[in-house]
Amino acid sequence: MKRLLGISLACAATLVHADDAAPARPDLPLWELGVAAGTLSQQAYPGADQQVSRTLVLPYVIYRGKVLRADNEGAGLRAIRTESFELDVSFAGSLSAGGKALRAREGMPRLPSLVEFGPVARWYLNGREAANRLSFEVPVRGVFEASNLRHHRGMSLEPELSLERREKMGWSYGVSAGLLFGDRRLGATYYTVEPGEVLPDRPAYAARSGLIAWRLKGGVSYPLTPDLRLFAIGRVDSVAGAANRASPLVRQTTGATIGIGLTYTLTRSAARATGD
Repeated sequence: MKRLLGISLACAATLVHADDAAPARPDLPLWELGVAAGTLSQQAYPGADQQVSRTLVLPYVIYRGKVLRADNEGAGLRAIRTESFELDVSFAGSLSAGGKALRAREGMPRLPSLVEFGPVARWYLNGREAANRLSFEVPVRGVFEASNLRHHRGMSLEPELSLERREKMGWSYGVSAGLLFGDRRLGATYYTVEPGEVLPDRPAYAARSGLIAWRLKGGVSYPLTPDLRLFAIGRVDSVAGAANRASPLVRQTTGATIGIGLTYTLTRSAARATGD
């Protein structure tokens, strides 16, 4: 129940899939295909005073292979996997403003939708199979424009401490706290004001690398039927003490992202997941 609170509710849906709160088990299907639908309202960028909203209907996939995986903890090849440590691949993203003009960025290029991916080191501090699983992860991700992956927007580092719990009645909960750091290029994507973009209340500003935001995330899901699941996700970002807090594009210290939706499993494999 971690990671992506941004570009795709389909991805978010896999993050709150309760059956995946534990490692691959032989009683779970090897793969599942489904569809996610919901509404997401996201702060336009950390420090923005406006929201970006979307209603989406998108497909999702879960694959619980022993080596290849796409589930609530990421997607990719498990390069290293033990009871207490894992090296994997991590994804994240954020929505563009779409056709909505942001007041703080009047006359400036609109922010694109961004996707992030890269390696993540993950430690299970009280064991992979703990009922209240505590984990710490350090993802390092490249940031790219979703519409053109050749446009590199920088690098991010997001260490995060997470707690996950699954109840016997089907409820699944998760909460995490972390820090988002970015290089100068990523900082410039959000906070730089070029000399040609100056307004009376918007002086020129050159963004720096460093802390972009503090983050607190949470999520909950509940199975309404064996195939239909309700989920809700949320995140609070704060730019207090951030490297670019002085940018004129920072209009408020704290902002929120919220989403709610449903997932429906269309089909699943007869083959079962293989335990480690």
